[in-house]
Amino acid sequence: MILAGGGGTRLWPMSRRDLPKQLLPLIDDHSMFKTSVARLAPLFPPDRIYIVTGRKYADAMRAEVPEIPAENFILEPYGRDNSAATALGIGFIHKRDPLATVAILTADHHIAHQARFCDVLAAAYDIAQEDRIVTLGISPSFPATGFGYIRQGAKLRDMNGFTSYDALEFTEKPNIVTATQFVASGRYTWNSGMFIWKTTKALAEFERQQPTMYKLLLRIMKTIGTPDYEEYLDGVWGKLPRISIDFAIMEGAEAMVVIPVDIGWSDVGSWASLFEVLESDKLGNSFRGNGNNHVTLDTRGTLVFSNRLTVTIGIRDLIVIDTPDALLICHKDRTQEVRDVVKHLRDTEQDRYL
Repeated sequence: MILAGGGGTRLWPMSRRDLPKQLLPLIDDHSMFKTSVARLAPLFPPDRIYIVTGRKYADAMRAEVPEIPAENFILEPYGRDNSAATALGIGFIHKRDPLATVAILTADHHIAHQARFCDVLAAAYDIAQEDRIVTLGISPSFPATGFGYIRQGAKLRDMNGFTSYDALEFTEKPNIVTATQFVASGRYTWNSGMFIWKTTKALAEFERQQPTMYKLLLRIMKTIGTPDYEEYLDGVWGKLPRISIDFAIMEGAEAMVVIPVDIGWSDVGSWASLFEVLESDKLGNSFRGNGNNHVTLDTRGTLVFSNRLTVTIGIRDLIVIDTPDALLICHKDRTQEVRDVVKHLRDTEQDRYL
């Protein structure tokens, strides 16, 4: 099950409300969404892949992956954070197959080592059959403050070249001192947001930890496949708590397991993180856009996205994103602040740029 409804505000001005980052060809000529579906081909036939996204993105996404059955698109009326999206998807799949085991994945992450990714999903599936929730922990390469962390407990077992551990604690986005301690300890991994569980286990956790959401979900499930489904969903969707799946379920879940893994993962959550996975020239520059029509003089460590002739002279470590109606220029160490720009545009009612 691929969650594909996010907005990607930190990749403004390319990522917009009507064309979010998962529908953009940021890394190669394919959208991140299409790539996220393609990487599952070795494990899953198209009819076993489900997409949870907003109604307004449905047509564009169906056109991207026509091999996925139309009925496998589970449509949210509007964004309600990923716990609501996860619950809706779990309920939909469980009604079709009460014995299903589901991998919750995302449409906007980059995974360089795709074969190893498929291998770890297969290992996680086996563990999930024991009524455990298996999360994929990314082996940290530096003390990141933009990711959540998972603390490993006792080793459980080795399988298929991977080692599983009890997952003891989730910590959301620590400061740099704490993150440095976590990485130095060797007992923490980054929280990738990808996890594998039976639908029965998922429903049990929602019932135990989010009873209000669970009761609403049961009512929604009763209408799936009936003429009343869409109207009923519209009526109750706004009553579902707006909360992340980590806070709603994972931090208090029972029988959590983490598998640390290096799969060349990036959440591509900012221009800086995208820059890290793009190919660059010998001076550390990366240029993207139709025709790659760029001229550089004395330019280093700079990312340029532009579909017209773009010339850079004597600049260092900048992000330059050129779109028809907006231009972003910022230092690569301050790309997280793009979200503040989006907030400013929203607060000042400049919605045409969102």
